[in-house]
Amino acid sequence: MIKEAIGIGDTELEAQADACRQLGVETYEAEFEIIQRAEKKVFGLFGGSKAKVRAFIKASPAEAAERFLKDVLAAMGLESVTMDVKESDENGVVFDLTGEDIGFVIGRRGETLDALQYLTGLVANHVDNSYYKVTVNTGDFREKREKTLEILGRKLAFKAVKTGYKTSLEPMNPYERRIIHTAVQKVQGAISWSEGENLNRHVVIGPDPKAPKNHRGRRGGKSFDRRPKRTNDVTVNDTPKREPLNEGEGAGLYGRIG
Repeated sequence: MIKEAIGIGDTELEAQADACRQLGVETYEAEFEIIQRAEKKVFGLFGGSKAKVRAFIKASPAEAAERFLKDVLAAMGLESVTMDVKESDENGVVFDLTGEDIGFVIGRRGETLDALQYLTGLVANHVDNSYYKVTVNTGDFREKREKTLEILGRKLAFKAVKTGYKTSLEPMNPYERRIIHTAVQKVQGAISWSEGENLNRHVVIGPDPKAPKNHRGRRGGKSFDRRPKRTNDVTVNDTPKREPLNEGEGAGLYGRIG
């Protein structure tokens, strides 16, 4: 991405300084192109013109994302929040935020942090219109959140197998829904799917109707047999192949941003 400004001054140096003030950078941070050289008035009275200079700066996706994130945090009044920037090997960048007011950055169940990551990713991906992965984190918050969701998914999957009833979870973004789906895939006899639209899209976990019955039990006052079917003493397993559902795989928090 290229940011530019046209500076005007009595001299080329003054024009360069004027353009850099507009960009909010120092003269050593920018490159220049002379549009019009300064000309002195004839006899101090006639003609003459000021210098015009085009100043421009080229920003990488990481630089554009960092500048945007700093501006947003400043607008939120979170001057105490500091940022550690680390470019990853996966064509992306990780911003690790720390500070006294970090709770305001995280928000309820990480919603503010997720929104910051999404918007910062939009800025980075519009630099050269190619996919660039942006992660905004604070300490190990995302790792803890992922672990919590994995435990929740497995717990509700076992509950679905035991009770035969389904459970609807709260709305989640595609990244978190995929964590739940992946955890449920590891529990035989349980399945998960997504329902709802846009911000109300959520995961539902229930028993797999195609899974073999593996024990006796009672439901609604009626007996049912969950033992595997046998034909000539050979167990018939008709459980379908269960591939993880695609809820934004490999695309970060909100899916690929172009």
